[in-house]
Amino acid sequence: MESAAESPTTSSTPWGIAPFRRFLSAQLISATGSAMAPLALAYSVIEQGGGAGSLGLVLATNTVPMIVFLVAGGVFADRLSRSRLLFLGNLLAAGAQGVLAVSVATGHATTASIAACGFVAGAAASFTGPAGQGAVAQIVPAEHLQQANALLRLPTNAVKVLAPVVGGFVVAASGAAWALAWDAFTFAAAAVLLLGLRLDAPLTTSAGALADLRAGWTSFWSRTWLWTYTAAGTVLVAAWLAGFQLLGPLVAVSQYAGARDWGLIQAAFASGLLAGTVVCLRWKPYRLLMVAVATGGALVLPLAAMARGLPLPLVLVAALLAGIGLDVAVVTWTTAFQQHVPQAEQGRLIAFNGIGERLAIPVGYLVTALAAHSFDARTVLLACAAMIAAATVLNLCVPAVHRVNRLTPVDRPRTTNDRREVEQA
Repeated sequence: MESAAESPTTSSTPWGIAPFRRFLSAQLISATGSAMAPLALAYSVIEQGGGAGSLGLVLATNTVPMIVFLVAGGVFADRLSRSRLLFLGNLLAAGAQGVLAVSVATGHATTASIAACGFVAGAAASFTGPAGQGAVAQIVPAEHLQQANALLRLPTNAVKVLAPVVGGFVVAASGAAWALAWDAFTFAAAAVLLLGLRLDAPLTTSAGALADLRAGWTSFWSRTWLWTYTAAGTVLVAAWLAGFQLLGPLVAVSQYAGARDWGLIQAAFASGLLAGTVVCLRWKPYRLLMVAVATGGALVLPLAAMARGLPLPLVLVAALLAGIGLDVAVVTWTTAFQQHVPQAEQGRLIAFNGIGERLAIPVGYLVTALAAHSFDARTVLLACAAMIAAATVLNLCVPAVHRVNRLTPVDRPRTTNDRREVEQA
């Protein structure tokens, strides 16, 4: 059977590529379950009598394996068939969520069992993440990557807006088990679709996994634009999540109308994500990485607006613009990475990129929680905004960032050496 990577295509859009439609369908189906899962997971803990401590333990056991195993997932994504890894990872996640759904439905769930299922699901995600990143570049020609990345985010962003609402009704009407069962089913359905991609292993080498890991780190460190973007992104993610997710609700209670206005702010941000995806379907900037860095800096807007106590309508506009900026940043960054990193290295390099940002999540929450004891929430929120602004400006000062631009079919490098020559030009 001909692999997706080998299949010739004359399509002018990703829609005309059958393997991409299969990949998109799998992503969309899985997203409907994943968007409901956090709410269902929280209430499964509550239903068995757990409190904040139990929920924190469950969330930690879901996040920790994604940090611990992510680099291994990147190595395997460059050595094995990415479609096979995606199939096995989704199948493993389906099994974990299925066991959890049954245990919750039968009343046998405990904090330990819920945490164990979360650990397995988190471990599965650490392998499917790098594999999925590289799979897109194997399926879609370089000149169509931005449109493909935008198309992948369009339905998933829409699902993020609608699925939590649907999940809330499902959990309220029939309990958390049904939402968890749906999540398990969507993982299984995605696994079947992804197995049909038949992607070849991108790396053919007799070297061991450790040698591949060392080679991947050397490649990562040799790309100044990549490790500086990762460093800046680590600061940005920590400041954004700590400021928006942790302090945002507290500030909404103290100076706005509490949960009602906080829901509006979140809705404005989600609407911005959708709008940003639409922008990326039409706008194809030449300076991909510079645009990614600059538009990511828009996250400073809602934090600064809330810190300064601006009226709610201005905060909503700031949140909308931040959502647009973030989605443009994600799509342009992903496209730049896929075009400027050889397929055989994408799994390892995206893992090195991702591990810093994942480590930023608990560190950001912890530092912000400690700072909130010494300063008022608005002061800490303003500090988070300042960190995002500083990280953005410093990253824009890196000369290599301005050399990672859009490649066309004419100037696209065909080999690793050719690609590095373009990057160093």
